[in-house]
Amino acid sequence: MGRDIGICLVYRDMWQSSGKYMPRVDQLKRVAEPIVDMGCFTRVETNGGGFEQINLLYGENPNKSVREWTQPFNDAGIQTQMLERGLNALRMFPVPKDVRKLMFKVKKLQGTDISRSFDGLNDTQNLKLSIDYAKEGGMISQGSLCITYSDIHTVDYFVNMAGTLIDMGAQEIAIKDMAGIGRPVSVGKIVEGIKAINKDILVQYHGHSGPGFSVTSSLEAVRAGAEIVDVAIEPLSWGTVHADLLTIHAMLKDAGYSVPDINMKAYMQARTLTQEFIDDFLGYYINPKNRLMNSLLIGPGLPGGMMGSLMADLENNLSSLNKWLAKNSKPAITQDELLIKLFDEVENVWPMMGNPPLVTPFSQYVKNAALVNVMQMLKGKERWSLLDDNTWDMMLGKSGRVPGKISDELKKLATEQNREFFEGDPQELYPDALDDCRKEMDEKGWEHGQDDEELLEYAMHTAQYIDYKSGKAKETFEADLAKRKAPTEVAAAAPVSSGEFAPKSLNIDVNGEKYRVSISYDGQPAAETTSNQEAANSVPSSNGEMKEVLAPLEGKAYFTKDASESPVKVGDKVNTGDIICYIEAMKVINAVKSDQEGTVVEICFKDGDEILDDDVLFKLN
Repeated sequence: MGRDIGICLVYRDMWQSSGKYMPRVDQLKRVAEPIVDMGCFTRVETNGGGFEQINLLYGENPNKSVREWTQPFNDAGIQTQMLERGLNALRMFPVPKDVRKLMFKVKKLQGTDISRSFDGLNDTQNLKLSIDYAKEGGMISQGSLCITYSDIHTVDYFVNMAGTLIDMGAQEIAIKDMAGIGRPVSVGKIVEGIKAINKDILVQYHGHSGPGFSVTSSLEAVRAGAEIVDVAIEPLSWGTVHADLLTIHAMLKDAGYSVPDINMKAYMQARTLTQEFIDDFLGYYINPKNRLMNSLLIGPGLPGGMMGSLMADLENNLSSLNKWLAKNSKPAITQDELLIKLFDEVENVWPMMGNPPLVTPFSQYVKNAALVNVMQMLKGKERWSLLDDNTWDMMLGKSGRVPGKISDELKKLATEQNREFFEGDPQELYPDALDDCRKEMDEKGWEHGQDDEELLEYAMHTAQYIDYKSGKAKETFEADLAKRKAPTEVAAAAPVSSGEFAPKSLNIDVNGEKYRVSISYDGQPAAETTSNQEAANSVPSSNGEMKEVLAPLEGKAYFTKDASESPVKVGDKVNTGDIICYIEAMKVINAVKSDQEGTVVEICFKDGDEILDDDVLFKLN
């Protein structure tokens, strides 16, 4: 037999690349036993990425999850690995230096052996601290190459990047083919180049199924010297996820490599439990199309980890868009038509945005920009008419250096909006935060936790942690799940009067003058505001021509982005181009600018309301 090849089960990524949520800790503990009993895994990916934020979103403590989930593998001598995003650590935006350092210490103490660190721009300066902090915390530091395909991202580009990471102290290298678009021969050449730099450094190949290259790429990587291959298991292998263990195992064995035998009884137990978790609740958040492979992904190169949320976003945006098209006497479009338009726009704008590797969070930024462009242009508006601050920060250098060049069109737009490019180390833009977080937790009476693990969660995912502690996260999740489980059920707890659906106020025109009036029905009182905020959102009447500012996309509407801003109020004068509110959509905050000027006479939403594309946000006079 040939040399030994290790196999890593990416159980966390299986779920993230399929849908929104991960199994609960009780479910993870149950499936750990048959995973161990399979007897074929050198490593298991247990946490990192969006894992802990997802725990918080459905009301579970992520520290308890990581400790109890990693323990069976620690006991069995199977290495555990996590995924972390360099400057962004475990979230979608940059993290202060002291929080990053604490993360590695905590994760090692919780039972995680290896840190797979990647930078979404392949900017190695963002990974230096990850390498140093992982080793200081007692973890193995694995530096990642985010594989993408373009004239910029050549074999030499990736080999040189690996050499830089090795010089920085990375102990292993991961070939992170997050979209599965790495061409097999090129993947093999990259591994050969890495081994030419350091023949002893361990190389691990991670490839999503996506367009179908990953099985061949796995073989080419191993032939070139890779020691470990990542796999998934049914019923979540293939599609936007990874090749199945059984296929990779049989292929490597036939090629003459030594791989441990698989306990098929244990495999079937793990498979059955995974299906049970899908049937329990996780399947309600998995789009069936994510279970399919799709060669159309070769062009846009969108990653499997993002496709889990993309189809849900697309479904919501399609519904909203078709309402607008119908209202404007235009033909509706199908989801497939919108998807192809999106893929085409991704290919178009990606090089204009500097060819960032299409990996979290920058794949989301490119996709979001492309999707908003498509929707705006279908409405007759200009490309780039709505571009969020996170995406601007990426292009301006505040998250690191993009590998390509920003287009002249976008540079001109940046100048028009008084945006400046940043040339320094982006970590400098995010000062230490742990002391402030400790103080805030103390004021709330919250414990910092074993090994400061609760402090880490609060600092890393502040808003989600607060919702978790208050019970709001669990309540919101359970309400959403109930709605998904019974979408056609109609609540019948109490009779509803027709008045509840009748208008409470109207705009009327009397001899050319505009007035807003309140209405009551059958002795019911006229609609009244119930809070100071609501009172500030309307006025008894207004004269003159009424103008409406409409929502440019669907999402949650907020008056301000942070506490330093003052919300727009009734009576305020706004000018064309003024930021008047924000809409959170597709994991980013979009500033909404007024497309006309006037005095605010009515605000048509409450802070945090879910709004639809083309809903009226403000009325101006």
